[in-house]
Amino acid sequence: MEKKQGRLSEKEKQVAQVDRIHRPNKDERHDKPPKEEVLRLAAVAVSFNIRLKSSDMPVHMQEHALRCTRSFLDSSPNLPPNNTHLARALKKEFDSVYGPAWHCVVGKSFGSFVTHSPGGFLYFSLDSLSVLLFQTAVQLVTAPTRS
Repeated sequence: MEKKQGRLSEKEKQVAQVDRIHRPNKDERHDKPPKEEVLRLAAVAVSFNIRLKSSDMPVHMQEHALRCTRSFLDSSPNLPPNNTHLARALKKEFDSVYGPAWHCVVGKSFGSFVTHSPGGFLYFSLDSLSVLLFQTAVQLVTAPTRS
């Protein structure tokens, strides 16, 4: 696609959106991911036809989520995607690789307001599906000791 009168192509808009997602706020103290990582993530998102909406997650984990999602959807191309199975597959994958307490919501229309652990939030869409993946803290609850 070519630029016309200063307009960005669709791919350039997606790359710019990914770059904006990873631009830290002035209050954040995270190290900025290397530009190469962000560009690789943008390339993966564009090649999978995925739009990253919001993120507080390291780039390699985002890429892992995108690849797992695309792989799951490609595993049964003749069937419509099962939202519950996709959510379960992403949750189990992230629980096993990155530790417990991951949650995943997949659907065409939903609202949410969640609290997540730092570095554990990703919201993206592909085709008509939206995916919300986030981690919460797990704390061991013990019975009070009696003296």
